[in-house]
Amino acid sequence: MSIKSIAAKLFAQKIYNKTQVWVNNPVETQKKVFLHLIKEAKNTQFGKDHDFEKIKTTTDFAQQVPVRDYEALKPYVDQVVNGAENILWKGKPLYFAKTSGTTSGAKYIPLTKESMPYHIEAARNAILHYIHETGKSDFVDGKMIFLQGSPILEEKNGVKLGRLSGIVAHFVPKYLQKNRMPSWETNCIEDWETKVNAIVEETFDKDMSVISGIPSWVQMYFEKLQEKGGMPVGEIFKNFNLFIYGGVNYEPYRAKFENLIGRKVDSIELFPASEGFFAYQDSQKEKGMLLLLNAGIFYEFIKSDEFHLDNPKRYTIGEVALNVNYVLIISTNAGLWGYNIGDTVQFVSLKPYRIIVSGRIKHYISAFGEHVIGKEVESALQEAILGTTIRINEFTVAPQITPTTGLPYHEWFIEYENEPEDSVTFAQAIDNAMRKQNMYYDDLIVGKVLQKLVVTPVVKNGFQDYMKSIGKLGGQNKIPRLSNDRKIVDLLKRK
Repeated sequence: MSIKSIAAKLFAQKIYNKTQVWVNNPVETQKKVFLHLIKEAKNTQFGKDHDFEKIKTTTDFAQQVPVRDYEALKPYVDQVVNGAENILWKGKPLYFAKTSGTTSGAKYIPLTKESMPYHIEAARNAILHYIHETGKSDFVDGKMIFLQGSPILEEKNGVKLGRLSGIVAHFVPKYLQKNRMPSWETNCIEDWETKVNAIVEETFDKDMSVISGIPSWVQMYFEKLQEKGGMPVGEIFKNFNLFIYGGVNYEPYRAKFENLIGRKVDSIELFPASEGFFAYQDSQKEKGMLLLLNAGIFYEFIKSDEFHLDNPKRYTIGEVALNVNYVLIISTNAGLWGYNIGDTVQFVSLKPYRIIVSGRIKHYISAFGEHVIGKEVESALQEAILGTTIRINEFTVAPQITPTTGLPYHEWFIEYENEPEDSVTFAQAIDNAMRKQNMYYDDLIVGKVLQKLVVTPVVKNGFQDYMKSIGKLGGQNKIPRLSNDRKIVDLLKRK
């Protein structure tokens, strides 16, 4: 065991002990975070507009500060982007994380000197918790790759901006610099396909031990490695034993990944976003990710089925329940207040507080009142392929409201790596699983409002071609699991 490996174990123990302090005092920890945020921002423009001076409790806050998405907060953000100081947070931000918007074009999410360290520490601590629990630390001596956006940054009124993953690349600790791949030059390549090809050439003969990225884009890297080497990725990288991912549920990809790798590897799930680093998987034995209650973020939760009410109740950490679908609302030391990031979560543990990401509040199917969410379609597909040789590359679901014949239905667009021998039986298995996942969907099938779902195969690389056609191939972009219209699926090439 190397000195670096031993040091990693000692550091892991220290960080684990430090984490347990706030894990064991969750309500008090969130109260301290909340009061600190209010105190620090009371003299900002936002703080003055919302009478932060008078806010003493979370109830006061909910009354003074409405829930907003980016569009609603944009008048304040625009002032910050234009160079104004003390608008949402003290002074000016260090960076803007630039992301794709919906109706407003590009979104500029502020990152401050107070918020930035938590993005770095959370990713580090996820690995340290893995080391602490498993005792495995030899991987720190191998090469590590992080598939991410370009680190080249622009500047806007004195503030640098770029993709979050590109910004984070500037903060890689010195002790990881020698191990980290790809090279800076390769990382700066903008075109995703060109970049992946360059990464394959650069890493093919290296001792890769840790690989990290969004599963759909890591899959593309693995396929190109396998094509070049003519063997499973696990034989090319004999010491590769840890996959770190975020952004989407890994389970639909797991069978395909194990086939590409040639064996099982450990994995760590992360929940990062431009708006904050919210959670990471702290245990290989327990379900869910540890919600980071001491990371400069105050959390509120609104039940998904109440979200569209005029004044839904906003729950704090001590009020949440297990297995309820909540819209995640955050207030942060980057100046986001009562901010709806669009994700929905469910608590799978309250001691400690662990969550799973259940979907997006805007990504659902409710064309007939069924309100199917992302977690349900992912769980149904996972159940249907369990024990089979079927492997899925990618999928999405949309309603077919006006079929040429028969009743309406949910249409599943699936790109297979390994197709089912009997497509009718497979579709029936998904439908049965969906009816268990969502009682409203079951009622619609029983009541003959809907017919059973239809599976439509998509050509190989069909989803990649779609993402390329809309300029979102690679980086942090990902396919929505489901939508309430057919804008995406109408552009997919059927098999």
